[in-house]
Amino acid sequence: MKHLIIYAHPDNSSLNCHFRKTVQETLVKKGNEVIIRDLNQLGFNPVLSIDDIAGQRKGIVSSDVLLEQQHIIWSDSITFIYPIWWTGMPAIMKGYIDRVFSYGFAYCYEQGIQKGLLSGKSAYIINTHGKSKAEYEALGMDKALLLTSDKGIFQYCGFQIKEHAFFDKADRASSDDVTQWTSELIQIYHN
Repeated sequence: MKHLIIYAHPDNSSLNCHFRKTVQETLVKKGNEVIIRDLNQLGFNPVLSIDDIAGQRKGIVSSDVLLEQQHIIWSDSITFIYPIWWTGMPAIMKGYIDRVFSYGFAYCYEQGIQKGLLSGKSAYIINTHGKSKAEYEALGMDKALLLTSDKGIFQYCGFQIKEHAFFDKADRASSDDVTQWTSELIQIYHN
């Protein structure tokens, strides 16, 4: 299977980076071809410009966007790894989606009905966040995140979501937490 990892975290010593390495190693051990797109390392421009918008309406995208779309086309499955900051994805990941998941590539409308164009592809979403799961549940933030990302972006574009994993209190995780979470993460890709 061809598996794309789209990763957004600027710190190479972060828990998110550890998760990226764990997912990559797990997938390779299972015989998958793996490509990693580290958005920070790539210096991906997250700003959707007026030129981007005008081009998308005509089915024209810039070369950096086209390259990312080619990686998505190549893949059978995509893992998105990023922290939850200010109750959402980092700007670079949101900008990636704004620019790369363009009209005519990731979705379209046929006779006024929205259609996801990335159907047949599966997605895994791996998130860390600082608050506890109990705090997120009490605020309804757990449901809001699933609605805005899973339904509002990934399913909207046709992905079949295999797993959306949240790792809480990540900014104060103990070594035992990291060991447990690493095992859980590996298990996700063995189901």
